[in-house]
Amino acid sequence: MSLQYFEPAGWKKRIAFFLVSQNISLFGSSVVSFSILWHITLATSSGMWMMLATLCNNVPFVVISLFGGVWADRYSRKRLIMLADGFIAMATLLLAVSFLLGYGRLPLLLVALAVRSLGAGVQNPAVKAVYPQLVPAEQLTRIQGINQTLGSVLSLLAPAAGGLVLGTVGIIGAFFLDVVTAAAAIFVMGFIRVERPRGAIAAKTILGDMKDGLAYTFGSKRLCRFIVFYVLSYLLFAPAFVLTPLLIARTFGGEVWRLTVHEIVWAAAAILGGVFVAVKGDFLDKVRTIAVCTAGFGVLFALLGVAWNFTVFLCFLAAAGFFLPVWTTAITVYIQETAAPDKLGRVFSVTEFVSVGAIPVAVAVFGPLADVVPVGALLLTSSALLIPLAIAYALRGRRPT
Repeated sequence: MSLQYFEPAGWKKRIAFFLVSQNISLFGSSVVSFSILWHITLATSSGMWMMLATLCNNVPFVVISLFGGVWADRYSRKRLIMLADGFIAMATLLLAVSFLLGYGRLPLLLVALAVRSLGAGVQNPAVKAVYPQLVPAEQLTRIQGINQTLGSVLSLLAPAAGGLVLGTVGIIGAFFLDVVTAAAAIFVMGFIRVERPRGAIAAKTILGDMKDGLAYTFGSKRLCRFIVFYVLSYLLFAPAFVLTPLLIARTFGGEVWRLTVHEIVWAAAAILGGVFVAVKGDFLDKVRTIAVCTAGFGVLFALLGVAWNFTVFLCFLAAAGFFLPVWTTAITVYIQETAAPDKLGRVFSVTEFVSVGAIPVAVAVFGPLADVVPVGALLLTSSALLIPLAIAYALRGRRPT
């Protein structure tokens, strides 16, 4: 497939600016998200409030992401990314002013999480769809590997930074940090030239374009098979993603340092995986790569459920963390290479809908279930099902019809 609107001249400078812009924005957003969630946790110690915070942080993203994909295919992706960053920054600034004026209430934080989630739901499909406009097709995997590495480094630093900011300058300081990083990201993004997607003519209504995008995604047998596989994968990943802290507390002990080490090991392993992708440069058979990583997750997540001590648990966790950037990079580049350039935003909006939508589903289903079924048994069962799923996708994923 030809990525016909890529401009080869100066692409390294453009992608460097883009990676800097997006990772500055990501860092500020991650710090303020941790600060808000921790502030709510410390203020309430309530599971109900944490559930509300999780829903506010995810449900608006899921709802708006399908519209975000349409806008990413209709309008300038550069301007959409900048507007979304500005929208989130403005909401955060208003929140900071409210707290300064003495109107800091917990429900206001839930509103802020929901508004920020809406902005992210608009921004993310545009970000993923813009890469083929900035990077040669043969370099997409390498650049995604670099981006995964940077994202993993930030995911390692953001919790510590969030705790430091919350402990020193308080929640208001975290709000202003996010505003400053968003402004810096918008400033850097302003130097990047990105053409409007060809064929992005708003000839239909938004709902009409959304319908066309869904029809295209599920009308393509390759993409349809992938989406079905992706949905099932995320539903089976969910117990490992959601219940691992509970497994640690019940099996090895509820000390805070164990949860901290768990986060550090996962992020550090993901950094190594991202470096591996960046050095390797490309995966010639992305379907096989996706399937192998999925089967690897199946084995490793199942082993988490039967680990006999915390050190062994961390070894299995590190191996799974290494697979993550390989899996996500192969998936992202596969979509970028498979979908039509003027449909990329809408295809990515479907994948965003699936990946983020799985979180509240997992919280609603597996949370209560973990109170009556051992967490290890849930992980073992769900993870074991990933292996036949991976085999089925490896056998059928490459078929054009």
